[in-house]
Amino acid sequence: MHSERLDYLVVGGGPAGLQLGQLLQAAGHGYRILESGQAPGTFFRTFPRHRKLISINKVHNGTDDPELNLRMDWNSLLSPDPGLLFARYSRRYFPHADDLVRYLADFAETFKLDIAYDTRAVRIRRDQDGFSVTDQHGQSHHSRRLIMATGLTRPNTPDIPGIETAEDYSVVSVDPDDFIDQRVLILGKGNSALETADNLVETAAVIHVAGPHSIRMAWNTHFVGHLRAVNNNFLDTYQLKSQNALLDGDALSVEKDDDGRYRVRFSFSRADEVVKELQYDRVIVCTGFRFDASVFDPDCQPELVINDRFAALSPAYESVNVPGLYFAGTLMQQRDFKKSTGGFIHGFRYAVRSLSHILAERHHHRPWPHQPLDTTPTALADAVVARVNRSSALWQQFGVIGDVIVTAPGEPARYHEEVPVAYAPESQLAESGDYFTITLEYGPDHDKVDPFDITVRRTAQNSVDDAFDAAYLHPVIRHYRDGELLGTHHLAENLENEWDHPEVHHAPLAEFFARELDIQHPAAVTAGR
Repeated sequence: MHSERLDYLVVGGGPAGLQLGQLLQAAGHGYRILESGQAPGTFFRTFPRHRKLISINKVHNGTDDPELNLRMDWNSLLSPDPGLLFARYSRRYFPHADDLVRYLADFAETFKLDIAYDTRAVRIRRDQDGFSVTDQHGQSHHSRRLIMATGLTRPNTPDIPGIETAEDYSVVSVDPDDFIDQRVLILGKGNSALETADNLVETAAVIHVAGPHSIRMAWNTHFVGHLRAVNNNFLDTYQLKSQNALLDGDALSVEKDDDGRYRVRFSFSRADEVVKELQYDRVIVCTGFRFDASVFDPDCQPELVINDRFAALSPAYESVNVPGLYFAGTLMQQRDFKKSTGGFIHGFRYAVRSLSHILAERHHHRPWPHQPLDTTPTALADAVVARVNRSSALWQQFGVIGDVIVTAPGEPARYHEEVPVAYAPESQLAESGDYFTITLEYGPDHDKVDPFDITVRRTAQNSVDDAFDAAYLHPVIRHYRDGELLGTHHLAENLENEWDHPEVHHAPLAEFFARELDIQHPAAVTAGR
């Protein structure tokens, strides 16, 4: 029995668990990672099934700036070791999943992280001073606070009569020859469904991909979990009459005959709800995954949301109903579901770093790190322009994680990096009353515009007057006092994402700070003019 009580137990030794473990270790906190497998990254030993990651690995970016390179590196974890980057493990733009597994093992070994392997949490309960986790061997692990970094591990199986007779994405054969001349139905319209369909294009006689929702393309929504171009070859075969089709609607029932063939009753949503019985040789369920909350005792069962797929999180990534229970990794995407990048390594690595600061602030009396600044419009504009032109965190976690400048009369300004913008109002950073948030954001209707339609008017590049109407990624600065929004400034969008023109970007931003500071404490503005 592990009798010592740690500051933190982290359940899950995937990318998020390793990232958080490294940060907790560097901060000097007592922690342990519980990992069900024999090595880090168990999930990626199986998924994606066809072994091609959709997290990009762009090695050649024309710069040796490590921060800028992280904008195009979606697989590396954050660390003080400049050599521990995923580009050393693969040069492929879409890497093989096995390369990520190797990288995660080396990350854990490099930092000698405290990981208990072959340790699967089977019961989680409250005790007198935190949490107790029992593993499959009957051993107990104790901590004051618990962080779930397990990811989504249970199949998100739709409630369809007979669905249990179908094959699941997690176990179905990936050998195309096993589907020669067969009629195949794939339930789901995401990347797992379409990667499965693409794998069968050369061998299956007929492939139908079905689901109740429209396919959304990542290039249009800017949500990288929507269908990626690397998986959309199947759409070509549908539109060019290759015996394949997208079915829009709901499978009402799945029935497997004695001869092994399937009869599926399907309701077509775009055909006046016409119901038709379709026959297939195989039915494959590719409808994603959900969080497994079955290990929690009733007294610490986290509230679930989004069709019970995720735990409901506060802006601090804490369970809304179980104090001291935090979440890291892809589970953090409940806060930005299908809007930003919280569900992916290149997004949650920054959210996990933010979580480490939240834990330090809340439980160890360590203020959020900051740099002091002169409270003058020019100094503030200088700092913001420097950050938005280089930061990878603001770039990757657009609209979700931002920098915060805190101002107070008679004191230097404080520049805090990588703060979840929803957390700022409830944090110690807002205690002085006035603060500015700095984020990178797309325009509010960016996903309603076809980016390839040249007849659609776009905001002119470097247009100061039209900056508020920009649809493409650009910096946004907001001024708050006591939770009330007082002012907003948009920096003009730029094709090369370079927001540093003296007249187009810097001068209007300095003028914005001058106006806002004048509202707050005029003496500071006078000193800066």
